[in-house]
Amino acid sequence: MSGKNRKDIKAGLKVDIVLKQDQRTGKRTTGIVKDILTNSSSHPHGIKVRLQDGQVGRVQHIYLTEEG
Repeated sequence: MSGKNRKDIKAGLKVDIVLKQDQRTGKRTTGIVKDILTNSSSHPHGIKVRLQDGQVGRVQHIYLTEEG
């Protein structure tokens, strides 16, 4: 599932994000959502979130429970 819609993202979900410094390469970082930072209902580059470890980036993929 892509991370372009705010309604699909909740605190505690496992997601892949792209950090600001990795936008050129598209390198993804996996973590658990702590806070949702984007206020609009959707964003073409992904909803901006803060992970539990403090990293901030835009959601590229949302893991479903069976994916781990």
